[in-house]
Amino acid sequence: MRIVPVIDIKGGVVVHARRGRRAEYAPLQSPLVAGAEPVTVARALCALCRTKTLYVADLDALAGEPADEATLAALASVAEPWVDAGATPPERAAALKRAGAARNVLGTESIGPSAPAARPQDGAAPPLVLSVDLRDGRLISQDPRLAGQAASAAAPLARALKVKELLVIDLARVGSREGPPLDAVAELAGVLPTTAIYAGGGVRGDEDLRALESAGAAGALVATALHEGRITP
Repeated sequence: MRIVPVIDIKGGVVVHARRGRRAEYAPLQSPLVAGAEPVTVARALCALCRTKTLYVADLDALAGEPADEATLAALASVAEPWVDAGATPPERAAALKRAGAARNVLGTESIGPSAPAARPQDGAAPPLVLSVDLRDGRLISQDPRLAGQAASAAAPLARALKVKELLVIDLARVGSREGPPLDAVAELAGVLPTTAIYAGGGVRGDEDLRALESAGAAGALVATALHEGRITP
């Protein structure tokens, strides 16, 4: 199982995500690193996981503000960031490319009825990764055709976007220590057998990693369990 460390950025610092209640997120406090400066945290997590891949959620951008290009560019100097910044319009995707993002994570929570129908081909944006965003196992989306549906309802969108990597994140499980969304992973792995699936939210330790692998996941997005020492890659 590939472990991809996660940082959530809000107001220019790393915050500790819990259950998707973003208004309540506080600056990170971790035994792994002093403070919540993004590059410092990224270095520590990537060193711990022996990886250069880093998942970054720009929470201010997800709320409608411009992407934090300066912070993302600084992170790109130490890692290969997969960035979720609500970059559905071409100009926002181009901003991520300028900042050095390795992937543009397109979350279902940011997708409306006029979602893009195909992967950009002109090189003006990073390659797409679709994030299947859930709350308590049901899709979060601005598109009424997706909102409230089971995770597998996002499979046609994944095929239309021609993504090679897919994230499955249940926000209600983030930071909860309640276990990852195994059923959703299994559903999507069954209908998208050639897509690499990464799961996030609630991963508690090595037993959950083994369960995710059995469900068909290629990797896991992890934050809290790394900071608390419950996973030692």
